[in-house]
Amino acid sequence: MDSANPLLAARTLASGLPDYAAIRPAHYMPAFEAAMAAQRRAVDALTAQEAAPTFDNTMRALEDSGELLDRVARTFYTVSSADATDEIQQIEEALAPVLSAHSDAVQLDPALYARVSRLHADRDALDLSSEQRYLIERRFREMTRAGAGLDQTAKARLVELNQRLSTLTTTFEKNLLADTNDLAVVFDDAGELAGLSPGELSAAARAAADRGLDGRFVVTLTLFTGHPYLASLESRESRRRLLEASRSRGARGNAHDNTVVLREIVRLRAERAELLGHASHADYVLSDQTAGSDEAARTLLRRLAVPAARNAQREQAALQALIDGESRPFRLAAHDWAYYTEKVRAAQYDLDRAALRPWFEAERVLRDGVFYAAERLYGIRIDERTDLSAYHPDARVFEVFEPDGSSLGLFILDLYTRDTKRGGAWMNSIVTQSTLRGTSPIVVNNLNVVRPAPGTPTLLTLDEVTTLFHEFGHALHGLFARVTYPHFSGTAVFRDFVEFPSQVNEMWIFEPEILDSYARHVDTGEPLPRDVIDRLRASETFNQGFATSEYLAASWIDQAWHGLSATEAREEIDVAGFEAAALADIGLDNPVVPPRYASTYFAHVFSGGYSAGYYSYIWSEVLDADTVEWFRENGGLDRANGLQFRERLLGVGGAKDPLEAYRDFRGRDADIRPLLDRRGLAE
Repeated sequence: MDSANPLLAARTLASGLPDYAAIRPAHYMPAFEAAMAAQRRAVDALTAQEAAPTFDNTMRALEDSGELLDRVARTFYTVSSADATDEIQQIEEALAPVLSAHSDAVQLDPALYARVSRLHADRDALDLSSEQRYLIERRFREMTRAGAGLDQTAKARLVELNQRLSTLTTTFEKNLLADTNDLAVVFDDAGELAGLSPGELSAAARAAADRGLDGRFVVTLTLFTGHPYLASLESRESRRRLLEASRSRGARGNAHDNTVVLREIVRLRAERAELLGHASHADYVLSDQTAGSDEAARTLLRRLAVPAARNAQREQAALQALIDGESRPFRLAAHDWAYYTEKVRAAQYDLDRAALRPWFEAERVLRDGVFYAAERLYGIRIDERTDLSAYHPDARVFEVFEPDGSSLGLFILDLYTRDTKRGGAWMNSIVTQSTLRGTSPIVVNNLNVVRPAPGTPTLLTLDEVTTLFHEFGHALHGLFARVTYPHFSGTAVFRDFVEFPSQVNEMWIFEPEILDSYARHVDTGEPLPRDVIDRLRASETFNQGFATSEYLAASWIDQAWHGLSATEAREEIDVAGFEAAALADIGLDNPVVPPRYASTYFAHVFSGGYSAGYYSYIWSEVLDADTVEWFRENGGLDRANGLQFRERLLGVGGAKDPLEAYRDFRGRDADIRPLLDRRGLAE
């Protein structure tokens, strides 16, 4: 090992935090090469043994083998998602096929598979803990699903497919980041942005200045189709330009066209699924999720689509009625929805959500809301570590302590948007907890809040408050998981279960004790008025027809692409026409309610880990809504409740079947009724 390379040297910072100040882009590829070689040597030594396979000489040795590679990869991919400079992007592109080939070399190793298969066959006769048994079962299933049992010809083609797909998904993300930056909307005059707050206007001026456009205004795009400013912009033309730019990202003919890329991704995923014995990529993916089959996921989506579309049509009629009463009426368009929704909300509930922002100052929401809720529920303490530096000056480091004062791990918050950060919001781990490795967790939350002008407080929208609570729910999952083997660390659970803990954490936003703590006016310190809170609660199902429909539409597009057989995917498919047909099939082809993501900028499924899995959010929400009901039935924000939720769900990581863990926590399977009530979808 090269001790001069900080990625390979022993870590001396708290919880094994990488020394990002010492890491240069040139360090990454040599570190990856060394780490892959180290794992390959370890696996070769493992399979060369003459001794019969045991848990220790096979499973434990396999867990040990990937420690250095895991450490290097988590360090790098934290940066490549949050600070993807040109140099970092070049490394990621070069790395993608190399890392894919290495992963396949381990997963498809016939000697390793033979040893794991032997242990799997003999597991009933072995003296194993529940976690050890589950590790054998999962490793065997994952290697089998990965193709370890295929013949050499099929394996060779599989490796080709995996390498090409790794390159394509990296290209998709790179194109999307570039197009999102290129299509940021430039306005010449502040009058075009009438309706925005002074803070939002100053942020647009700053974004323009950062691009050398002094005196003008730039509105950057969000990852999803809509934009928070659509609810406030008075100019219909400005709203149209903003939504049009958002919906055109990655489109055919753009400098960063993603249509060809996504079609090849779909084709190769379908071919790979067929090679592995599945009818489609969706069939392949969902056969190893809590849903169990793509049919189960599609059945849920269809069940919800009918009432969601019906509710959206009712909402649309109310918006059109409002427009028809104006002096110059027009036909409602997609870019008008958010603006007139706020007008209807104001009329029905006397609510102006944009006017609530002074009560949601970011630092107070973080410390007196997000952190305070976790401290009250779980007894933990969270202190900022200004002596520690992360991967970017914007990223702040906090240490999390157990109720007994011992250190639990580190939490990093990276709040603001920048051109080198991918869109959306997410949680990832730089280090995961493992008793075997003796490691403590380091988790990261990334958001894309627009930075205000210097000296101006960061005021969040209610949606951004929700996102902050949501992502910290993921962080708590990563912090609380207590497992022996790194394969199960943190949020390493089934994809359609992983959103569940984060969605549950959103429930504390309106908890009276928490709300009173953080929702204080930035200038006066006055709490959010009680009557406003009551009206917010009364309006919880308002606009849920739209919100549910746009989500279900995106989920169905995902299922449609990944439900294609290999033969169907080889056809020359028109992306726009395919989307239109898919939405018509499920009855969500309403032009004023566009899908939350369209194919060419659907990062979740074409460059993230949610391919055939975007349904996971609503699938997990069934568990979430049922759990919220449990909390309310048992006293809400109570330490005993927090302890049970932590120990029986968050704390098990991936070391137990997630639905089994849920039944252990709840005493039964989840009931869908609370979800239907929440979204106004009940019969």
